[in-house]
Amino acid sequence: MDPALQAVIDDQLLANRVMSLATVRPDGWPQVTMVGYVSEGLDLYFVISRLSQKFSNIAREPRVSIAIGSAGSLRGLSMAAKAAEVTDYGEIERLNQLVFARYPEATVFAPEGASVALMRAVPQVISVIDHGQGRGRADLVTLA
Repeated sequence: MDPALQAVIDDQLLANRVMSLATVRPDGWPQVTMVGYVSEGLDLYFVISRLSQKFSNIAREPRVSIAIGSAGSLRGLSMAAKAAEVTDYGEIERLNQLVFARYPEATVFAPEGASVALMRAVPQVISVIDHGQGRGRADLVTLA
């Protein structure tokens, strides 16, 4: 990947704490919600309720869309990703350390909670939006 694009992606992942997550409802309509996340490389991790429509949507259709940025920023990311639940306890413990390092005020991901699921979204395509380089400019990065 182009180092300049990688720098913009890394900057956006570190500068933001919340992402818009779009899933597909059973009736085919998209459903967008906001979730907090932590990143490791390009992989994004987030916690959702097992009882939520979002969890049901992902279980049925793992393809999701993600948008990261802020209202005042001229930069952002739009991603096509595949989401799946993280169930390995060792990986969950490692991610908890990542969360503590970035967000000392955060609580741990709850691996044994029946109502909580730790999810990983692995980007397949990233659109890097940087209006500072020209209005409407977006660079496409395909990872899959």
